[in-house]
Amino acid sequence: MADIAKDSAPSTPRTIFLKDYQPPVYLIEEVVLHFELDPTRTRVGSRLCVRHNPSQSADGQPLVLNGKQLELVSLRVDGERLEPHQYQLDEEQLTLAPLRDGAVVEIETCIAPAQNTALEGLYISGGMYCTQCEAEGFRRITFFPDRPDVMARYSTTLVADKQQYPVLLSNGNPVANGETSDGRHWATWEDPFPKPSYLFALVAGNLYCQQDRFTTRSGREVTLKIYVEPENNGKCDHALHSLKQAMHWDEESYGREYDLDIFMIVAVDDFNLGAMENKGLNIFNSACVLASPDSATDADYYNIQSIIGHEYFHNWSGNRVTCRDWFQLSLKEGFTVFRDQEFSADLNSRPVKRIADVNILRVHQFAQDASPMAHPVRPDSYMEISNFYTVTVYNKGAEVVRMLHGLLGPAGFRKGCDLYFERHDGQAVTTDDFVAAMEDANAVELDQFRRWYSQAGTPMIKAISNYDAQRQRLELTLEQSCPPTPGQEKKLPFHIPVDVALLDENGNPVPLKLEDDADATTQHKMLALREYRQAFHFTGISRPPVVSLLRGFSAPVKLDIQRSTRELAFLFAHDPDPFNRWDAGQTLALQTLLQLIDRIGQGAPLELDPAFVEAFRATLEHPQLDPALIAQALTLPAESYIADQCETVDVDAIHGAREFVRARLAQSLQPSLSAIYQRYDSDEPYRFTATAMAQRALKNLCLNYLAETDGAQGRDRCLRQLDNANNMTDSLAALSILADQAWPEREARLAQFYRRWQHDPQVVDKWFGIQAASRLPDTLEQVKTLLRHPAFRLTNPNKVRALIGRFSMGNPVRFHAANGEGYRFLADQVLALDAINPQIAARLVSAMSRWRRFDPGRQTLMRQELERIAAQAKLSRDVFEIVSKSLED
Repeated sequence: MADIAKDSAPSTPRTIFLKDYQPPVYLIEEVVLHFELDPTRTRVGSRLCVRHNPSQSADGQPLVLNGKQLELVSLRVDGERLEPHQYQLDEEQLTLAPLRDGAVVEIETCIAPAQNTALEGLYISGGMYCTQCEAEGFRRITFFPDRPDVMARYSTTLVADKQQYPVLLSNGNPVANGETSDGRHWATWEDPFPKPSYLFALVAGNLYCQQDRFTTRSGREVTLKIYVEPENNGKCDHALHSLKQAMHWDEESYGREYDLDIFMIVAVDDFNLGAMENKGLNIFNSACVLASPDSATDADYYNIQSIIGHEYFHNWSGNRVTCRDWFQLSLKEGFTVFRDQEFSADLNSRPVKRIADVNILRVHQFAQDASPMAHPVRPDSYMEISNFYTVTVYNKGAEVVRMLHGLLGPAGFRKGCDLYFERHDGQAVTTDDFVAAMEDANAVELDQFRRWYSQAGTPMIKAISNYDAQRQRLELTLEQSCPPTPGQEKKLPFHIPVDVALLDENGNPVPLKLEDDADATTQHKMLALREYRQAFHFTGISRPPVVSLLRGFSAPVKLDIQRSTRELAFLFAHDPDPFNRWDAGQTLALQTLLQLIDRIGQGAPLELDPAFVEAFRATLEHPQLDPALIAQALTLPAESYIADQCETVDVDAIHGAREFVRARLAQSLQPSLSAIYQRYDSDEPYRFTATAMAQRALKNLCLNYLAETDGAQGRDRCLRQLDNANNMTDSLAALSILADQAWPEREARLAQFYRRWQHDPQVVDKWFGIQAASRLPDTLEQVKTLLRHPAFRLTNPNKVRALIGRFSMGNPVRFHAANGEGYRFLADQVLALDAINPQIAARLVSAMSRWRRFDPGRQTLMRQELERIAAQAKLSRDVFEIVSKSLED
């Protein structure tokens, strides 16, 4: 028999709701898998030991197994072969008659990994077999109850040609291996820990292995292995070092030890996401593993360290304790993002890390909260779960965990985590279970706090302060609100932690004492805003203070507080909280930019307030400030973030205002910029340290400003750095500046850079991205030309993100050209990609989801392209969900 389960999405995909969740009737106790690997016809044998769920009644209930694009070769239950009339098979499910407790189901399927361009399930990348099963990829390998609350122990045997695929890997520990008489060999792996199917993994290929060992604090020896393609054998040191740092940090910070004998990482070039935490066998996008000073930037080194940590930390926050259903995705992802953020902050610069994390939140997550795709941290519904691997679930989810840390304190938060891991080890649970562990460990009530998981949108806090000199008393009134989001018109008040300090005329915190509060005097106070409107009264304040509010960005909210230019400049110069100091500068810059945008709209001449320039000068020339903080402070808000502050987005005015400010700052600060550039221009060997990164960041920011004003000298300085740089950070900084300039050397130097690095896919991705982000008028035509470049592949997600994604999401002034050519280009690419890789297509089409925020002409052009996409006869669930929600009234 050979029944085919075809992939044909219904005309209107079904919406799945959290309220409809039902526990599984059947559980799978053990899974035995056997793979005969072949590019066009891999045979997969599975043996499932089926048990009744003790908490559910199985009487008369069928066993429903998920399957997609599978050829069913054979099916047996308790050794008896079933004929087609004894089961039901459609394009997404295999349904069996009710089974006894302890029944054994044996299934053989055939799949074609070489034809799998969606990169879900089992596919081929660069000559190696690899898998990606989160969220619903396992159903592309074999029929199975593919849901995270079905956890089983796995035994996996791989059989492949020994010469082509000498390395055979899967989850757990290796238990046996051997050879066959026909030139093939086999290996068996067993994972002793129950896991959901989304954590299954296998790899087979001709790979180089770099190996090390880690001794846990209890004395266990763990073998560490990183597998890469042979040509990348010199790029594993940093990843391996980062892994050992993460293992040590998790022991010290959370008391969590690794539990298997071996931990493996495999780098693959074709991967939809950054990395995947499969138990014992992490599979990574190559860009998140490979690094050497000449080919990787500071940002690459930093991200690799962070992502290695993130995936390792999942061993407990995601694997040992997993999510009950996909609505609970933030249970593992939000918690683990918080953990990797703290890991990076401890190993590098905490203030710089906090600023970077908040920038992601403000630029991307706040925008999502204001879009048709707005959803709570714990969504209520979805059509395609892949569309909900979002900045809301990940980054806002991390901020929710951070607020718990702030409310409970480090010791209380650790107590809650210990109880959570102890109580739920080996279980699939919910965000409510996580919060309950925090409550029970600390004897607190967090019912209102749970609204952060269930309510969508970005809350707004309006703050008003009134100082009473006679009573030496400051009244701080806070009002919270949250705008409507799809499906949620009205919001109940959130429980918002607001960290506040009051500063004297020198920027020193004033001792704080709340009226009728028995707590001791402190230099800052964590206020609990729980009502729509609350007033807080501070006593013993002898002189009018400056309010420093939301210190460290203590909650993911917008802040509405009236401040003068003088007050912002004071906070920019004196606030002892590094984040708030940076934020004051950003707010000052944003106010200035919005005023200039208005003047452009009115056709009025542009002027830059000298006080603004002097505030930036004081920061640039500050002798004690961390160079990394100076670089962050002097970086103007991104055009996309500026756009979010405008009632109607005028991309040309936003770009013009920002370029005007950059040019005027460059002219006014030229001597200081030049001196600082010279101070940090060094030919010392590359080092990945916080100090060295800070100096490179500030040096390259100065280079960027100087290119705006220094004429031939600025051009020569940039070209000289490009020619002489001994690390990719400096080289790419110069190349990025070059790509933005119409200098005669531009084309030749871009071509020269490609010739030098054409052998390195990660560097070529950077080369594509720099050109796609260029501000020059002909950028779209250049991008279209690069689509035909021999190094570009539409089937490779990294290349698509670097070229198409960077243009449509990272170059607003060119993508949103008034003629609509950018929109037509993107729609064409989305339609082409949807047939190849729906996940990547859906992420791209979201660039047009907020079309209503633009002027009428651009609204019409974007809507037309969205309607053109929606009209396609066969559209994936992924793209259909984004487009349909974007077009809804």
